[in-house]
Amino acid sequence: GIKWMSSTEAKLEDAKDKKPTAEKLERLRREKINRFRNQHRINVQGTDLPDPIATFDQLQKEYKVHPKIMENILAAGFHVPTPIQMQAIPIMLHGRELLASAPTGSGKTLAFCIPLLTHLKQPRNKGFRALIISPTRELASQTHRELVKLAEGTGFRIHMIHKAAEAAKKFGPKSSKKF
Repeated sequence: GIKWMSSTEAKLEDAKDKKPTAEKLERLRREKINRFRNQHRINVQGTDLPDPIATFDQLQKEYKVHPKIMENILAAGFHVPTPIQMQAIPIMLHGRELLASAPTGSGKTLAFCIPLLTHLKQPRNKGFRALIISPTRELASQTHRELVKLAEGTGFRIHMIHKAAEAAKKFGPKSSKKF
C-alpha cells in the first residue's frame, strides 16, 4: 500500500534514517585526525597508528604519564608539543617501533625520553634498565641534560658513559659483565 504523511512527518522520518552509524562516526574521526596531521605537517606510514596528541595534558589523562614528569615538562618551558612529539610520543607509548625524521631543534630528544621514562615506571636497583646510544658526545651530552631535567624528582638515576675506563671506576670493574 501507499503510506500517506504530511511534509512534517516526512522530515521527521528522514531525520530518523540519518542517525550517524558507527562507520560514519569513525570515518569522521579519521578525517579530523588526518586534517590535524596535515595542518601540522605530520606524515605517517603504517597501520593501526595511535592518534596524535594536541597538548601535553593528554599524556597524563590518556597515558598516565607520571605527574612529576609532567611537572618537569612544564617547568622546562614546554607548553605545546611539537609535531614530532605530537605523533611520536603516542606511538612509543603504545610500544610500537618508530623511525622518525625531523629538523634539528624540533624536539626529538623529548619525544623519545618521555615514553622511555614512562615505560620504566619507577626506579629500581637493577642496574642499567635503558640504554641510549648516540653517535657523538655532543648529542649524548644533550640527551643526558634533557633526561636529567625530565627525570628530576622521580628517583631515576641518569648516567652518561663515554669512556670504558671511567665507567669501570664509577660502576665497578665487573660492571661490563654485570650490566
